Amino acid sequence: MTLRITIVTIFPEYFQVPLGTSIPARAAEAGSVEFRIVDLRDFTHDKHRTVDDAPFGGGPGMVMKPEPFFEAVESLGAKAPIVLVSPRGRHFTQADAVRYASGRELTILCGHYKDIDQRVADHLATEEISIGDFVLSGGEPAALVIADAVARLLPGAMSDHESARTDSFGASGVEGLSAPSYTRPAEYRGFRVPEVLLSGNHAEIAKWREQEGRRLTERRRESGE
Repeated sequence: MTLRITIVTIFPEYFQVPLGTSIPARAAEAGSVEFRIVDLRDFTHDKHRTVDDAPFGGGPGMVMKPEPFFEAVESLGAKAPIVLVSPRGRHFTQADAVRYASGRELTILCGHYKDIDQRVADHLATEEISIGDFVLSGGEPAALVIADAVARLLPGAMSDHESARTDSFGASGVEGLSAPSYTRPAEYRGFRVPEVLLSGNHAEIAKWREQEGRRLTERRRESGE
């Protein structure tokens, strides 16, 4: 089964290198994902290919018009999930990545300028997603984050699929951090790797990793991060 990820944007060139590199590229080569980048300006009807206008009621900045988004989605025949990346949305989680990765298609709408006409959020998108409480210059970085998080879960994306399963917030969707990782040398500048990792006792190592993951997760929650 191939997942089609469609990204609607006014900057299609933004995605060429990231999605053609490393894990997303391997997922595409394996036939697990197809990336389709759609230029929103192709769905405008004036010689300037205008996608924005001044907001009703006045105020600074420009607002992206609803018509190009509606016409793009309708032309594509897109079905849910249709995700609008927006600071107003709920936070993207690993559970969302797992859900998207198990589907057949995912459409992501990228905004720019001051805002997007609210009718896109209310009557076109099926979900509104944020990647954090901060402001970006546009939706493209957020769309790339979502596409990468989804693609890495697909068959063929990673040479060691177990690695994805045991990540922080792993593919199981559990909201928890993984334990710290160490590699050679066992001692560097006086700093040593925890002895349990050098013991060869796999049961004790598994126990340590579970405890450390739980400790780090609880510390993050207590600090409110």
